[in-house]
Amino acid sequence: MSRRTEMLELAILGLLHDSPMHGYELRKRLHLVLGTVRTLSYGTLYPRLREFVQRGWITEAPALPASVGGPALRGGRRGRITYELTAEGKERFAELVDHSGPTAWEDGTFDVHFAFFGRTPSHVRLRILEGRRSRLEERLALFREAAGPRRDAYTDELHRHGLEATEREVRWLAGLIESERRSGTVRPTSDVPTRGTDSATEDSPPNKE
Repeated sequence: MSRRTEMLELAILGLLHDSPMHGYELRKRLHLVLGTVRTLSYGTLYPRLREFVQRGWITEAPALPASVGGPALRGGRRGRITYELTAEGKERFAELVDHSGPTAWEDGTFDVHFAFFGRTPSHVRLRILEGRRSRLEERLALFREAAGPRRDAYTDELHRHGLEATEREVRWLAGLIESERRSGTVRPTSDVPTRGTDSATEDSPPNKE
């Protein structure tokens, strides 16, 4: 399964975990969660929804007609189908948020995992936050090593912007990590790769409370 496919699966199940919704609303909400996939089309979304129905993860129900209490639609159009998570879908979502391998803290995936931290085990949240900080500290080191003689104003400005944005995110992550530890519900993790290493793999089990 590709990283994008896995993130779309996590996002769809996570949003439907909060409440049932129809495809139009789901697509709008997905654009907020999948910041890097802003061009998500119905041609991409609906095949995935049909697949999830076949897997038993979600159910679909058409809107009730006006004669039995449903909303009236102009021109006799059919009502929008509402999608709802099943018990099996909730189990699958729990499996996805429990995953804390390196892909969970990379660009394009960290934000999606973070969007569902409210339903993520505390020890997994901490491991992902520490992994993300480690990655960004590696990036900061590269930025600083790349600093050198002036090239041109635009290249220098781009370098400065990247450096400052990364420093801000590292400080933000440090605050979140401290808050997680102060909560008393997690222990500091020991298997997050330190700078310059990549010892953790996707098959590594998360710390247990």
